[in-house]
Amino acid sequence: MSMATQSGSQTALAGDTLADSSTDAHASIASEQSSGMSRDEIRASSSLASIFALRMLGLFLILPVFAIHAKTLPGGDSATLVGIAMGIYGASQALLQLPFGMASDKYGRKRIIVIGLILFALGAFISAGATSVMGVIVGRAIQGAGAISAAITALIADVTREEHRTKAMAMVGGSIGLSFAVSLVAAPALYHSIGMSGIFIATGVLAIAAIAVVLFVTPAAPMIRAERVPFSVVLKNKELMRLNYGVFVLHLSQVAMFVVVPSALVQYAGIPLESHWKVYLPVVFGSFVAMLPAIFIGEKRGKMKQIFVAAIGLMLLVQLGFWQFLDHPAVLMGLLFAFFLSFNILEASQPSLVSRVAPPAAKGAALGVYNTLQALGLACGGVLGGYLKQHVGPSSIFIIGAGLTLAWLIIAVNMPELPRRAKPAQPAQA
Repeated sequence: MSMATQSGSQTALAGDTLADSSTDAHASIASEQSSGMSRDEIRASSSLASIFALRMLGLFLILPVFAIHAKTLPGGDSATLVGIAMGIYGASQALLQLPFGMASDKYGRKRIIVIGLILFALGAFISAGATSVMGVIVGRAIQGAGAISAAITALIADVTREEHRTKAMAMVGGSIGLSFAVSLVAAPALYHSIGMSGIFIATGVLAIAAIAVVLFVTPAAPMIRAERVPFSVVLKNKELMRLNYGVFVLHLSQVAMFVVVPSALVQYAGIPLESHWKVYLPVVFGSFVAMLPAIFIGEKRGKMKQIFVAAIGLMLLVQLGFWQFLDHPAVLMGLLFAFFLSFNILEASQPSLVSRVAPPAAKGAALGVYNTLQALGLACGGVLGGYLKQHVGPSSIFIIGAGLTLAWLIIAVNMPELPRRAKPAQPAQA
């Protein structure tokens, strides 16, 4: 929702008793005189980013260890069932992101987020008690059914000013990268100490705690009084199409790459699997810190298109680099850093841009489509990466990734200047 729409709606909102508290919270943000993020913006962004990180941990934690654990369960000798158990979470997310996003436009962000977290916790507990692979499949499907990524990003957009929205989205983008790195470190240790059931129980308990964070820590968003927008308008918006394609390619590349990279670290860099955290953690943390100046300068000087295109170009170079230099340990480390630098910039900027381009009354729907393509990218990346590695060869993964990224670069270069942020709100005159 643009700041102009918010400002124009303040008078109508003031008399709405259902939105008094959220309007007051939003007014305090709008009247913030400091050039930095307000306390409410920081509180909202950090709390919602932590919830987003929990969601991604629900996907990532199972990946390094489930194939081993599945052998102890009935049905674990079927590679197909094991693959379904690993991928059903992302499939549920892809199917339900859009309905949850649209529901958040109609019924309110917080209500939908809480419902999604309840489903997440329920699925986690069912998976923890499963005695067969089929039971895990059912639990993971329910766990993924709480598809609240769109509602979370829409709520962040609701409670942050445009001049700080990309910073807030950077917290979410960083949380995804950190969740991935942490899962690679924590999953083996957790599996050995508390088992797969313990991992599922822990994520379920954290989901319940997250409900309390949503209800009592995250600021409420102002109610929106705007004319309803047909869903077809969202689907036909060319600028949203560009961003939806971009997030699909970004996450397909991420998952497909990690079908190959762990083996390369073992084979070419001589780093055993249990020590990969020594690579991933500094790379992810370092790239997150390095991308912050680019985001802040791009926002402040109105150069986000240039930053955006440069990040896609860097992603293309990374794909080509992996294709040619996967067996060079030093180059491999540099390519991992460059990948996460590009990934974090794109992951931070794209949802912020979706929130600016989308009609205010259809923000949740637009982010629902966006997050659906994100989930499809994750699912397709795993399937495509595994198939290409087995039947064509590891290098083919990066050739396909480079082709898709080149198309993305062409689309981005030819897009109009990205929407400029609104001017900071001026304090009311005494």
